[in-house]
Amino acid sequence: MNVLMVAPSLPYPPTSGGALRVYSLLRALHGAGHRVTLLALDDSGFDFSTTPLTGLCARIETFPVPPRSKVARIKTMLTSGEADLARRLYSPELADRLRDLLHAERFDLVQCEALETACYLPIVKQAPPGPKLCLDTFNAEYQLQRVMAGIDAQTPGRWPMAAYSWLQSGRIYAYERDMCQLADIVIAVSPEDAELLRPFRADRRVEVLPSAICVDDYESDLPPAKLGGKSIVFTGKMDYRPNVDAALWFADDILPLVRQRVPNVTFTIVGRQPAPQLDRLRGERGITITGAVDSIVPYLRGAAAYVAPLRMGSGTRLKLLEALAVGVPIVATPTAAAGLMPAALDAMKVADGAQEVADALADLLTSPDTGRALAAAGKTAVRKHYDWSATAPALIALYKEYGLG
Repeated sequence: MNVLMVAPSLPYPPTSGGALRVYSLLRALHGAGHRVTLLALDDSGFDFSTTPLTGLCARIETFPVPPRSKVARIKTMLTSGEADLARRLYSPELADRLRDLLHAERFDLVQCEALETACYLPIVKQAPPGPKLCLDTFNAEYQLQRVMAGIDAQTPGRWPMAAYSWLQSGRIYAYERDMCQLADIVIAVSPEDAELLRPFRADRRVEVLPSAICVDDYESDLPPAKLGGKSIVFTGKMDYRPNVDAALWFADDILPLVRQRVPNVTFTIVGRQPAPQLDRLRGERGITITGAVDSIVPYLRGAAAYVAPLRMGSGTRLKLLEALAVGVPIVATPTAAAGLMPAALDAMKVADGAQEVADALADLLTSPDTGRALAAAGKTAVRKHYDWSATAPALIALYKEYGLG
């Protein structure tokens, strides 16, 4: 099968949820003997020529992320009914190259990764001879915006963001519906997301393919980071709004409660591009913001506990799979843990609300045996259910159901 994939970013290094998913899909396609052309938005100038990507793809081309000023975004919001993300990653250069490739070469499948790249689906629809179109969704985006609006509305200082999300949720609903109808195949990462997207399809058919990781990548000899005290770690792309909200909520409302029982507790936020909203945490006692790191494995290995205090979001939390793979005891909110299989849920503490999360963390930090038992169960669960060696066949079987492969 000849596949053309459009990705919102270069999926290497695989250090964010989206990059991990795309990288794993490329591994699965290559492992099944398929040929892949990858078109990706990238502003980093990263030299991918010596990375594993070149072995997974027959062709890789990158294009600058199109610049969009705040003024332009506000103008679009005020003068059109278009969702902000509908044109967020629309690159005329990528669009032209896509048209050229579609006319020069026969592809069996064109797959767009995340709703932000669905803007290229109409181009494919218009091009002969008509490859199958697949939209691989990372979230049910309209629902994510609704939840964001509700959370931000609780804090007066965040009312402008709440208003933005409330407005965007309706526009994204219409756009997401249209793109799901345009695609031949729609993939969701969790049953919950699939249920939210099914009303957009006349046949109500939305496939579920959970995100996964290569568990062996986390069996590392890297020494644990020296984090000090009873260390709690949170990881993620730290300019992503749900992650920013989670970090601030934990630092403001949960960490002080944990300190009542564990005075020497520390909190380390690991992830690239920390948002300016996090700057006020710098210098706070026991809080560290690392920014980008070469590998999160040393930080996970150095953690006494991992926390996922997410209040907004959807999809499968790859950050939780990474923590499970390394063997860190986990406390996660119901939002963070949504979509996980029972075996994974049984290997972590799921807690709702600031006091409940704080109590669960304090229990882990003061009961090492409980943490070790959870960590062992987690490593078993993630290898069985979320390693790509086990889930890649599901992707290939899914394509075959649509006459591909």
